[in-house]
Amino acid sequence: MSNAIEKDFGSETMPLAEVLQEMDLAFVAAGDHSLTVEEAVKFLQHPHFVFLDVRTREERDHVTFPFALHIPLHELPDRLGELPEDKFFITFCFNGARAVLAYAFLRTRGFDEVKALEGRLEELADAMSPGRLNK
Repeated sequence: MSNAIEKDFGSETMPLAEVLQEMDLAFVAAGDHSLTVEEAVKFLQHPHFVFLDVRTREERDHVTFPFALHIPLHELPDRLGELPEDKFFITFCFNGARAVLAYAFLRTRGFDEVKALEGRLEELADAMSPGRLNK
C-alpha cells in the first residue's frame, strides 16, 4: 500500500505523512493552516474563495450558511470531484476540529490553497450579522 493517497482527477498528491510533518508546533503557532473569522469574512464575496462546510447534514439543517458549499467530512473522499481545483477553500465546522481534518485531507489530495477556519461556529454566525457585514 502506498503512503500517498491517490487523487483521481489530475493534480499531484502529497503523502499524509508530509502533511502531518508540516504541521509542527511552529506551523500551528504561526496559524499557517487557518484563518480567523475576521480574516475569512473579507472573502465572502470573492469568487476565488469557497467556504466548505464539513458539518453533518443534521448540523447544517439546524444552522445554514447559504454562501457555503456543504459536504460533510465523512462524504468528502467520495465527493472530492465536486471541488473546483482552481479555488481557495476555507473549511469550517462547529468547533474547528473537523475543519482541520478537512484541511489535512485536501492537502493530501493536491489542494494547496486551503485553510481551516479558527474558532467556533457562533463566531462565524456573529460575524454574519448585517451590521458587521456592512462595515
